[in-house]
Amino acid sequence: MSFNLNNLVRENIKNLKPYSSARDEFRGEAHVFLDANENSLGSPLAKWYNRYPDPLQVKVKEQLEKIKGVAVPNIFIGNGSDECIDILCRAFCEPSIDNIIICPPTYGMYEVSAGINNIGIKKVNLTPAFQLDLDAIEKAIDDHTKMIFLCSPNNPTGNALHYQDIEVILNNYFGLVVIDEAYINFSRQHSFTKELNNYPNLVVLQTLSKAWGLAALRLGIAFASEEIIQVMNKIKPPYNINQASQEIALKALEEVEQVNDMIVEIVEQRKKLEEVLLKIPVVIHIYPSDANFLLVKVTEPKLIYRFLLEAGIVVRDRSHVELCEGCLRITVGTQKENDEMIRLLQQFSLKNQ
Repeated sequence: MSFNLNNLVRENIKNLKPYSSARDEFRGEAHVFLDANENSLGSPLAKWYNRYPDPLQVKVKEQLEKIKGVAVPNIFIGNGSDECIDILCRAFCEPSIDNIIICPPTYGMYEVSAGINNIGIKKVNLTPAFQLDLDAIEKAIDDHTKMIFLCSPNNPTGNALHYQDIEVILNNYFGLVVIDEAYINFSRQHSFTKELNNYPNLVVLQTLSKAWGLAALRLGIAFASEEIIQVMNKIKPPYNINQASQEIALKALEEVEQVNDMIVEIVEQRKKLEEVLLKIPVVIHIYPSDANFLLVKVTEPKLIYRFLLEAGIVVRDRSHVELCEGCLRITVGTQKENDEMIRLLQQFSLKNQ
């Protein structure tokens, strides 16, 4: 058996004639646009916002190509990674028939998107060391398993999955393997984008929300074969990324050095935060992190969560998540924010000795 994309795509998607917008049909340069029923007088904000944006975000993709080393035809840009995940589910999984595999604890939107699209969900928990259980994954795969979602570095645990374990899955499974690398910039692990030519069933998700600091813009990226990208483009909304977001993204993507400096600072702050937290009595354990957050096991997670919240500091309570019992997920903040949280945790410790 070998990978065959045609066997994965839903029949109705194969036969779907996608909506063709005015900007899809026009390619090239022009100075008079009378094709899309826009307001030719402009807008209250700026003259150019009265025009529909580039539906394929070519300029943004060209800038990404320079940075990521992945060609434009192999790039899809979504309204956050969540849109990429949803489109993959809708394109490749037949409702009520097909299923996906996820490896909890992990990012919750894989399960949510599958649920919305009425797709079966097979859960294969990570090991206690937060790594893949390859034997259990192999047993879970059946003829209707269309995708395996892997998050590395993983959310909420923070660790990178073993590279070789992911390669084992890529070499032995012939559905889509979707690797979510939202936090890859904070990790020493190499991105799987370098493997796109070696694995036709590989999809790599990244985002501009984390290292690039553009969470408010909602820009997610999928890297894959040209054939997979064509399927995703076929069913996406015509103008899924607005003009303002494309403009701001282009400006941000010119500042690679500044982003690299921020990554270095965040990793340094992560190390300092971990060292100080370990000295606080309520902290039991801190799991190794390749991301911009720490998974911290504490004595009384819900009490500590509420105590911090009442002081105006919001962390994430993950104590109800399997394998994360007793844990809070704490994002690495600025030096000032980290110091304030540490002071409050020390205060809580003194009060509850």
